[in-house]
Amino acid sequence: MSQLLLDDGRFREVLGHYPTGVVVITAADAAGQPIGMTIGSFSSVSLDPPLIAYLPMRSSRTFERIRTAESFCVNILAGDQEDLCRRFASGPRDFHGVAWSRSPGGAPLLEGTVGWIECTTYDISEAGDHYLVLGRITDLAVDRPVQPLLFFQGGYGRFTPKSLVALPERDLITGVRLAEAARGELEQLAHRLDAQASALAAAGGDLVVVGATGAPGRPVDPPPGARVPLRPPLGELHVAWQSQEAVHAWLDQIRPADEDLKAAYRRRLEVARARGWAMAMTGSRPEGDFYADLRAYASADLTPERARRIEARITEAAQQYEPVDLVPGQRYDVQSIVAPVFGPEGDVQLVLRVCQLPQQAEATEVLGWIEELTAAARRVSAAEGVSRIFRAIDTGLEQAG
Repeated sequence: MSQLLLDDGRFREVLGHYPTGVVVITAADAAGQPIGMTIGSFSSVSLDPPLIAYLPMRSSRTFERIRTAESFCVNILAGDQEDLCRRFASGPRDFHGVAWSRSPGGAPLLEGTVGWIECTTYDISEAGDHYLVLGRITDLAVDRPVQPLLFFQGGYGRFTPKSLVALPERDLITGVRLAEAARGELEQLAHRLDAQASALAAAGGDLVVVGATGAPGRPVDPPPGARVPLRPPLGELHVAWQSQEAVHAWLDQIRPADEDLKAAYRRRLEVARARGWAMAMTGSRPEGDFYADLRAYASADLTPERARRIEARITEAAQQYEPVDLVPGQRYDVQSIVAPVFGPEGDVQLVLRVCQLPQQAEATEVLGWIEELTAAARRVSAAEGVSRIFRAIDTGLEQAG
């Protein structure tokens, strides 16, 4: 077999098209001094026994100090820690001015990392001009579930899952234009109900706040641009008038799968269609905490793991969305009320929402709010300008295509 001759430039160019994570290997050397080095060749290896691997240069003096330690720590760098990456990639590699603490085994833990993995050395073998170091895991944790730092084609950056940022153009354009058409209704609702009024559109598997206004002294939260997942218990009005396939897709997002819970959500969709509106009650968690979860979901630092945690907390709030029969004489703590805006084809294109409503409201007062909101939604649906919006958007997208 002929030997393939490679120059350094070609090797780096081709392999540079594969992104790698960036970690800092830290340890306390034989003299007890902290030492660290940046590594871009880190990988998980085995579950039984639990092993990881990294490949330092055989000429590395830093590694010669690290290999004398009883244990070492893999610090997974976050996307905003490029400075630490560069610090431990070259130069003195000291810890002056670096925030850190000790791992259970005594290795340095860098502050602000995504997580850490503590290991003892399992094996060291030669691999060309590098060593292949196997570490046996003794402890590990995730401290900050944000986007990790990546190295790609000679530069550093971070990864954002497409499903968490991409929004179909037509859906978002339509929602924004409809919210603009509904602005007057939203402002009047906020003023008359002494509350916040907003408009939400479905786009890319999310609900997007495309317009919001508040009564004087009422903060607008969540603000325009905020996103929440279009999954149970959220978004029922966007789904209630859709096909069975769309309903199935919405329900299939319930994790773990629960047929009883799916049946309960189906009943809620039926109630929403019959009423023409839906309502959520105030729960045990402060409303501000719920909005904090929503802001986190829209954060640029969102990772799939963090999204799962937030979605789990949203699912926990499902009981707040159970249909409530309003009984005259009783009082209610209402978190929000929503009503649909229909497009020319009879599908829901926008949802109007009021929140930050007065608490301990008597049933007749809540019914009054519902009537005001649904009437506003009907007026927006029937407005002549709404039809023009759909025609203009369809024409514009056809021409662009």
